[in-house]
Amino acid sequence: MIDKTRLRELPRSPGVYIYRNGGGKIIYIGKANNLRRRIASYFRADVEPKVRSIVRSLRHIDYVLALNENEALVIERQLINRYKPYYNSMWRDDKSYPYLRLSLNEDFPRLFFTRKLVKDGSEYFGPYPQLGPIKSTLRWLQKMFGWRPCALEFGAGALPAENKVKSCLYFQTGRCPGPCMGKITPEDYRKRINELRLFLKGKYSNLRRLWEQEMRHASDELNYEKAADLRDRIITLERIDEKISVRELKPEDLAASLKITEALEDLKNVLGLAQLPVIIEGFDISNISGTESVGSMVRFHNARPDKDNYRRFKIKTVTGPNDVAMIKEVVYRRYRRLSEEQRTLPDLILIDGGRNQLSAAMGAIGSLKLKIDIVSLAKKHEEILMPGWPGPLKLSRSSPALQTLQAVRDEAHRFAISYHRLRRSKNLLQ
Repeated sequence: MIDKTRLRELPRSPGVYIYRNGGGKIIYIGKANNLRRRIASYFRADVEPKVRSIVRSLRHIDYVLALNENEALVIERQLINRYKPYYNSMWRDDKSYPYLRLSLNEDFPRLFFTRKLVKDGSEYFGPYPQLGPIKSTLRWLQKMFGWRPCALEFGAGALPAENKVKSCLYFQTGRCPGPCMGKITPEDYRKRINELRLFLKGKYSNLRRLWEQEMRHASDELNYEKAADLRDRIITLERIDEKISVRELKPEDLAASLKITEALEDLKNVLGLAQLPVIIEGFDISNISGTESVGSMVRFHNARPDKDNYRRFKIKTVTGPNDVAMIKEVVYRRYRRLSEEQRTLPDLILIDGGRNQLSAAMGAIGSLKLKIDIVSLAKKHEEILMPGWPGPLKLSRSSPALQTLQAVRDEAHRFAISYHRLRRSKNLLQ
């Protein structure tokens, strides 16, 4: 039987759980928005017979973390298709999930749903296990980017007869730019499609820079209507709270997800943490002899940089070269604000430095009456220091736990250095 004490150690994060029998064979794969709650539900006394049959065969539980529930759905589907577990096969609904197909093989490409992947030069995004939300997204994208939604077959050199298209409702209602009537050139239409591809691939910063450049050009040309439209697009893009995951997870992506999960498990075990360190925040200080002193904080989610939640700090209360006091100030400011705003705290804090820096950070956390696991990583010998441990923890250079901490530490250092250089360059220009 499964040791139920292990169930309480599972993360409350979105992900996919993989059930294996005593021989290691995968017997069932499922997804969850909260892995701990979902897996624990299998061990209730009142579960239905089909669940009891799984539990009787169950000996090992693996899981893969996901960024959100949508990504978990995609990972689940791909794993089921790849391994075809016995219980999933018993209860499958024979439903094939749809994709978005961008018909790049046409002069005037279209974006539409399909359940078949054809190698004809088209580009595919998905699959999408939940059709309702992606349909709503597709309607919004149609308004934002404007492509032809019809299935009419024609090319740039052979437009259809005018009497067949002049009463088109798509064009009359502004849903189509009218390529069939020569209202838009193939070059301008393709430009819209390229912008749509940037969005579908999640390259929001590239798209924003492109629109900002166009907005400045339109303003210089006194085309204020176009500039205002581009401004509104940029604002809309920036207000997207949850970036839509539209990529198909390939085998190498799945392997990376499994590697991340194993690394976080390793980190949890070697540090003796109460829960998986899904969110890690790392701190570093940068200054030259105490001048232009700055601090940095980077956040990693599922061992991947979460750059939207990076923060920079200009040191306010410390003068002179005192990195220890600076660490205390930055850590205190960060978590005082999170506490006041009642926002999510990290599972683990990593300090770049030795025992003194660790003690300073612990003092800041203690003064706020918070309980957050905290460690430091000293550069010279790559030693991990932890509260209550008499000596440092030394791990193999190949340890996934150490490599995860090094990635966070190095990114915090890079971010601190870049901010310090920015501050110095500004002062030199004054």
